[in-house]
Parts: sequence; structure tokens; C-alpha cells
Amino acid sequence: MTNMYYEKNPTASHDIHEVKVNLLGMSMTFLTDAGVFSKKMVDYGSQVLLNTLDLESGKTLLDVGCGYGPLGLTLGKVFGVDSTLIDINSRAIDLAKKNAEKNQVQARIYQSNIYENVDGKFDYIISNPPIRAGKTVVHEIIQGAFHHLEDQGSLTIVIQKKQGAPSAKAKMEAVFGNCQILKKDKGYYILESVKE
Repeated sequence: MTNMYYEKNPTASHDIHEVKVNLLGMSMTFLTDAGVFSKKMVDYGSQVLLNTLDLESGKTLLDVGCGYGPLGLTLGKVFGVDSTLIDINSRAIDLAKKNAEKNQVQARIYQSNIYENVDGKFDYIISNPPIRAGKTVVHEIIQGAFHHLEDQGSLTIVIQKKQGAPSAKAKMEAVFGNCQILKKDKGYYILESVKE
């Protein structure tokens, strides 16, 4: 299986869909396309992550591997956090920008291979990591988060048990010195580490 969505410039033929979904009590509409993750609907893992988070208004959020933007944009709209969305995939970034306008969310959205183009520090970093890109990428997201978080900032990720939740948890403990399982739902784990 190729990592269709974990590439800078997907070559899949365009296949634009409009997905309407209720997230955190908010009606959201997303344009999706071939060559981006979970194009037919907002995937279950992302929904579990959204339903677990409780963020403070005005704080800063970085959504790593944002895809077409369901996490970062919904959190920006519902909690009033200052969202930044990044993805390696140029098609995902174009969609996320359109979706920000569509859902009337102010957000910074740009292309970055993990933290390559990221400056500054954030109160929250979230990710539904691209598991198919491999463990190395997932571990780079965890490792790099530490340097991009404010003190007391948190990294929260969603990962399926069978796709490496135990090893991700061990990596988060190694990097942050702590990791909590906030929720388990249908094999999805929500893991959180705090920069203390």
C-alpha cells in the first residue's frame, strides 16, 4: 500500500466531495478530495479525539497532519482557540484553506513536513498521525512536539491500539516523562502528554 496522502503533491485524479457533519454540536462542511486522508467522512479516530478535548479559549493550537482540516478548524470554531494547521500534502492544505473560509474559521494554514516550517510555541498540539507513513513519522511528531510546546502545554494524539498505541505511549513517556490515556474507544486510544 502506498502512502497516498503522505506525500507533498498527490497525483490521484481529483474527486471533490462535500462532507456535512456535526462535530461537537457544530454543523461543519468540508470539501474533500482524492489523495487526502479519510475523504468520504471525518474518520472515527478524529471524532473520538474531538470529543475528548476541552480547550481554553484564546490559547494556541497546532494541528499536525491536518488533512482537509476537520480537527483544527472545528476546535478553532467551537473553543475559540487560535488554530494553526500544517500538512505535508499540498492538496490537503488547499482544501483546509477553502474549508476555513467555508466554516468561517480564522486559522493559519500552511505546508510543512512535520515541524519543518513551524516557528514558535503552542499551548496545544494535536495529531491524528499518518500511521501509514510509518512509526518513524509518528515518533517524530511526538519528539518534535516537546520543542514546540509552551511550558504546561499538551500533546494529544489519537492512535489505534493495533496500529501502535503502546509504542506511541512509550515514546511519549520517554520524551515528556508522562503520558495519560484519556480515553479508549473501539480500539482508538487518546494519549496525552504535558510539558512540565
